[in-house]
This record gives sequence, C-alpha cells and structure tokens, in this order.
Amino acid sequence: MQLGALKQLPLGTSDFPALRQEGQIYVDKSRMIFELASQRRKFFFSRPRRFGKSLLISAFESLFRHGTAEFQGLAIEHLWQDKSAYSVVRLDFSTIKQFSDLHQFIKQFEELLASSFSKIGFIFNSNSGFSLLRQLSDWMLSIPRTSLVILVDEYDAPLTVCLDDPERFEEIRNVLSAFYAVLKSNDAPIRFLFITGITKFSKTTIFSELNNLSDISLSPKYGALLGYTHDDVRTYFREHLTYAAEVLSTTPEALFEELASQYDGFCFEETARQKVFAPWSLLSFFAEPERGLKNYWFESGGQPRMLLEYVKSHSVRKPEEYENEKKLQLDDLSASSNLQNLDDNLLLTQAGYLTIKAVRGSTVTLGYPNREVASSMGRLYAESMLNKDAMNRAGEGYLSDFLRDEDFSGFVAELNRLILGIDYARFPIHDEASCRGAVHLMLACARLTATPENHNALGRSDLEVMVGRTLWVFEFKFARSGQSADRLCRDGAEQAALHRYGEQRSAAGLNRAVLVFSEDERQFSAFSCSKISGS
Repeated sequence: MQLGALKQLPLGTSDFPALRQEGQIYVDKSRMIFELASQRRKFFFSRPRRFGKSLLISAFESLFRHGTAEFQGLAIEHLWQDKSAYSVVRLDFSTIKQFSDLHQFIKQFEELLASSFSKIGFIFNSNSGFSLLRQLSDWMLSIPRTSLVILVDEYDAPLTVCLDDPERFEEIRNVLSAFYAVLKSNDAPIRFLFITGITKFSKTTIFSELNNLSDISLSPKYGALLGYTHDDVRTYFREHLTYAAEVLSTTPEALFEELASQYDGFCFEETARQKVFAPWSLLSFFAEPERGLKNYWFESGGQPRMLLEYVKSHSVRKPEEYENEKKLQLDDLSASSNLQNLDDNLLLTQAGYLTIKAVRGSTVTLGYPNREVASSMGRLYAESMLNKDAMNRAGEGYLSDFLRDEDFSGFVAELNRLILGIDYARFPIHDEASCRGAVHLMLACARLTATPENHNALGRSDLEVMVGRTLWVFEFKFARSGQSADRLCRDGAEQAALHRYGEQRSAAGLNRAVLVFSEDERQFSAFSCSKISGS
C-alpha cells in the first residue's frame, strides 16, 4: 500500500466546506450536530485545544448557511428538513488575544463585532453618538424572529491570557459581559447560539449574562461529539492503520493497542464510560508513521501559553504530586471557576491534562488520559524541578537506554547526575514517596510510562515500567541519617521477592530493582537488581 493512495487526512483543517470539497476524511458526527441544531436553544461546550472545536463551529455555520449541501453522504443529509434561510455570525475570539492594554482590546473587539455583523446587514455608524453595542442592540430588534445564528469560538481566549493579571482580567470580563447582555436582552431573533471554550469562569461573561445557556460539556449524549472513538478509528482510518503497521513492521491490531495507550483515554462525560482519542495526535501519527508514536499534542501548541504558565506556577509543586490520584466533586466539574480561587485540578481537567477516570457517587477520580499527556505533565513538573541542563539531559533518553540495555549501574549513575540538577530547597527528597516521585518524573521525561503502586494479592510495588518487553519493578527506600543504606537495600530486595512483585503481569522479562536514597549523601547510595525471568 502506498501513502499517496490513502484518503487525505484532515490534519490542520478547521474549515468544514474545505474538508469536504478536498475529500478529506470526516468522522461523521452529523447526527449529534442535527440533534443540537434542531433545537432553538443556546449551548456552551468546553473541550481542550486541538480537539476540533473550530471544525465543529464551521460545520454548524455550513449547515445554517447552506443546508446539507456540504453534508452529502452523512447521517444528517436525510434528517435535516429545515429549509429556512438564516443569517449566521461567526466570532472567533482567539483572534483578539494579543493586546497590550484595555484600549487595544476594546478596539480589536469592536472591530471584530462590526466586521462580523456587517456581513449580514448591520451597519455601524461611528458618528451617531451611540456605542457599537447600543447600535447592535437596536439593529437586532429590527430583524425577524428566529432568523439569527451566532457561533462563538474560543470565548475565553481573551480571558485566558490574563490569568496572571486579575485587574486586566476583570476589565476584559466587563467588556465581554456587556456584549452577552445585548444577546440576552435581544433573544427574539436568535434561532441558535453555540459557544465553545476551554475554561468555564464563574461570574464572567456568558455565565452571568446568559443564564439560559445549556452547558453540554459533561453530557453523556455528547461525550464523543469531538474526539475519535475506537469504532471511529477502526472504521474511518482502517487503511491508514494498515499502512502504518506495515511501516512499523507490526500488525494493525498490535499497533492499535499502542495507539490507544499513547493517544486515547480522554473522557469528558459524567458517567466515565465514553473514551476518545485526541484527534490532533492520532492524525499527526498517521501523517508520518515512520516517526513513531511521538508527543504531538503538547509540542504542537496544544495548550495556550498563559494557561501553561498558570499550571506550572500553581499546580506543579512537589514531585510526588505528579503521580497522586486527584479527586473532585462532580458538582465542581460542572460549576464555574472563580479566578480568585481557581481549582488547579479543575483547570487541568478543562485543559486536557487530567481526565475523568471514574465516578463513584458524587466523587470523580481524575488521572492522566494516556502516555502522551502523562509525559507532557511530567515535563511541566520536571521544568520546575530540574535546572535547564538536567532537564535537557533527562529528555535525551539515557535512562531508557540504560534500562533497555539492562545496565542498572549506569541507570543509577544517570539518576544521581540528574538529582544534582534539582533545587533541593524547593523540591527536597525527604522520604520514599518523594524518591519515587522524582524518579517517576525523570522516567516521564525519558518518555517511559511508569505506573506507581501496583497491587497484587500479596502487596504493592512502588513503581513499575515496561521497557521493550521487559518489566522493571522498583522498590524505594529512604536512609535517614545514621541508617544503613545497605541494610535497607537488602530489606527491599527481600520484600519484593516475598511479595512477588511484578509476577502478576505478562512480560517476556522481569527485573526487580531496589534503590536507596541517602539523606546524608543526597543521592542513591545503595542499589541492587535481580533478574527474575527473561534472557
């Protein structure tokens, strides 16, 4: 099979008509689009970046402007019977996130409104003495009932860039709030309103003014509106999967399992049943499978810069927190966030770094959706914990090379080199948990996916990581001042053997390793490794 013979991938295409006209693959979500567009309602829909929100907005725009002309062969073609002509206004607020002060923001914002609404008949008279919003409100009163469709993409982009400046955030909020107040007071002409964003801020813009807005972000009905399900991938990308498997000398099924571990696992709905792949990452892989399963979402700008900076300065604190389970109340996920006491885990969930893993009663368990995101989050922690030289070295993959070559002495020596780059005052290694957390982060930087606290019937291992077809099981000990590191090392080896760590998992090889961190020497001063099975 030749790459040129495959159907085009929609990588980077956010314009629905262009995607259809070019014959690119479209994973048919049009039945859900029909269910939403058939209602005379106002919706809010939150998803992380790189999940196709702009393409969804474009599909709504095409439907309301031209009916099913661009939807031939899709589920909606025979469902949509609405022949009405609608005026459609599409506002992309991500185009006004670069401004130096409030005046510059207002200028860009009003230019966007005037330009967008002028396409459907609104004329702004700068000499009338009335503000743009007052003129827009008067104009909306003059147009027919149920004739206007408004689509707002990335509503929160101007707010997100102000996360570190509460005063500027409040100023921008007030400007946006005045616009949404116009929409609320002129409800009659609005046939359909759909707003997308990443975050949901309380007492800001849409959620205070448009109190009749339906938030479908957690709805099980629309859990797969964006993102690709397993069935989607097997159906629409079957030939790409086969081709990629040939390139990587594996089977389609084996490759699919690897892709699921790397790019799947995002859950956005409150029952925790529906998981989806990250579209950008999967499409990027299929475009160049010879490069392997790289980290595409984070490295391609999958997160806004200011949101990243907020996460790094607020959410990234201690290395052991990287692997800790996070929990929220279900009500907190659907509630709006207040800038003054913004919940870190909620922001991480909205940004896509954490996802819903399980829901028990009113408690939601959060975790990293897949290897790609776990690695990206590890990088954020490591960037705060390690100096630049250590960070670069951790990312060069020496740790994974040593484990792959089963050179455990070299592995420990490399760990100790990296530990020299840790700011000990900010990130002290002071117990077994912080030992494990630090090593876990370093493995993440080396693009190895480790799992902490694996249980079997006899006990719980500290950390496990699969390298190739060999499972490495780590036991950590912390030698306080005056304690014998060698004795702790022997105790750790006996504990791992007695509890038969790692034997419950399927692997061609099994190595049990013990690492003892010395409080006095501030390094791993004693270690041992036992090969349990494998060549």
